[in-house]
Amino acid sequence: MGNADLRSLASIREIEFAEIEGSVVAVDAHNWLYRYLTTTVKWTREEVYTTADGTEVPNLVGIVQGLPKFFEHDLIPILVFDGEVTEFKHAEIADRREKREAAEKRREAAEKRGDAVEAARLEARTQRLTDVIQKTTRGLLERLDVPVIEAPAEGEAQCAYMNVVGDVDYAGSEDYDTLLFGAPATLRQLTSKGSPELMDLEATLEELDLTREQLVDVALLCGTDFNEGISGIGPKTAVSAVSEHGDLWGVLDARGETMPNAEALRDLFLDPPVLEDYEIDTDLVPDIEAARRYVVDEWEVDPAEVERGFERIEESIAQTGLDRWT
Repeated sequence: MGNADLRSLASIREIEFAEIEGSVVAVDAHNWLYRYLTTTVKWTREEVYTTADGTEVPNLVGIVQGLPKFFEHDLIPILVFDGEVTEFKHAEIADRREKREAAEKRREAAEKRGDAVEAARLEARTQRLTDVIQKTTRGLLERLDVPVIEAPAEGEAQCAYMNVVGDVDYAGSEDYDTLLFGAPATLRQLTSKGSPELMDLEATLEELDLTREQLVDVALLCGTDFNEGISGIGPKTAVSAVSEHGDLWGVLDARGETMPNAEALRDLFLDPPVLEDYEIDTDLVPDIEAARRYVVDEWEVDPAEVERGFERIEESIAQTGLDRWT
């Protein structure tokens, strides 16, 4: 379901950081990291994050600039990484690949005509989480003692599960799919400028007068990352139709439509593959010096680009009190 579609239905309100201080948040790592990856590439000189042999690690700059806000507001992040690609998502991934390739061609054209601003914008759109980015992200998080969970499939689903069973206080993602996966409370814009947003599942269902199963049906009718949806059905129409006909199949029958793999798609949201046996240690002991050496010495990132981020983490620990983190 498109972000704009689900946002128009979800119960979302802005909150103050004071309301969530001391909380543990399961963060959709790929979603969070990609935002900082693209931002870094768009606004930072390439030589800042490129090693002598040409390896690009803009993720290290992005992480050091993004993580401090968690520490500054006494939030414990648990970074949850995607596992295997869900079968139904192959079409979505292929579409994203095509868009990256098209953006790459436009970037080359922009460079040829000397349009540096447009070239940088398009370069950001061609980013993907390479093996090096995956490896170095985990390496930096390990040195900062930030817990990592490897999900078997969708990271949003794992975040939602951890929220449901009470191992974390919130799921954290810019993707609205955490709502469909059943996360009771999702925090958005955690490390953006301004205040975060709280997306509330129970309030959403109450306002729409739907069950969670019906909300998933609404999403499938509109279209998600895993299916195209039914032509001509938007969020408001889908809510009305599901309310009138009871569920996805009632709507399809009434409209004379079919949806391939409907049962499996529904189960994907209602009973997704998740890791149930995991351990998370929320007593963090970040090794700032080891993290700094890893980023600056081992991966040759310009120290000027990350020093303030490391300082903010150190200042946060000192201000909150060492006992809180050890």
